[in-house]
Amino acid sequence: MEGTVIHDACHKAAHPVPWINQAMGHGSAILLGFSFPVFTRVHLQHHIHVNHPKNDPDHIVSTFGPIWLIAPRFFYHEVFFFQKKLWRKYELLQWGIERSIFLTIILAGLKFDFMNLIYNLWFGPALMVGVTLGIFFDYLPHRPFRSRNKWLNSRVYPSRFMNLLIMGQNYHLIHHLWPSIPWFEYKVAYEKTKPLLDIKGSPQRVGIFESKEDIYNFIYDLLIGVRSHSKKRGKIRKIINLYPGYKIKKILLKIVNKTFIGSN
Repeated sequence: MEGTVIHDACHKAAHPVPWINQAMGHGSAILLGFSFPVFTRVHLQHHIHVNHPKNDPDHIVSTFGPIWLIAPRFFYHEVFFFQKKLWRKYELLQWGIERSIFLTIILAGLKFDFMNLIYNLWFGPALMVGVTLGIFFDYLPHRPFRSRNKWLNSRVYPSRFMNLLIMGQNYHLIHHLWPSIPWFEYKVAYEKTKPLLDIKGSPQRVGIFESKEDIYNFIYDLLIGVRSHSKKRGKIRKIINLYPGYKIKKILLKIVNKTFIGSN
């Protein structure tokens, strides 16, 4: 729930009253251990540069390690926020306040011995939300991370059950096409625009078990998950070529070849 709240709030779609929308965004951010201005500015960059290897901050989240470690990679957003100097007006102050609240709670937990409570009731649930966000907001909707065409850079996998379970994120392409639509209207928007999506050739399946290659790629991403837009991967190849065993070297080079994302 918190992931959907902060996500809709950053698009000003959580509540029609601006200050309530902001309050919902900041509150959900603190619950998740995030910073609302960081999430907002970085997420909007994702919308502008979907699947760009350098300018899409979520590309690192999805392609820089195994799926089971996807949640910690969200903290790269903070690095990206400061690298690109994305803050506006009072957002740097807001970041400072939210991080001070976070640090104060941790220090209080250490001093007054209630860290177990923090682990069980805050960090644990936040980690679960982070994994859910990473898989259903970033990894599944954008794989295989190739296209930057607005009709092809995300996917839809229609399902009533999934719509309720992950609060509409199975209609992620709809969100990218019309970001101001709140999550509970994604399904209706999809049903009304499906003929147009069919014409545009938009992906409308989950795309994991459709072929042997899809299955292999999913297993690879689950366990290793490092991918690149660089076809040659020169530095890695040089290191592998130092290995004396031919058979092992051949296997490693084959794995490196599989990490190439390619392009549409």
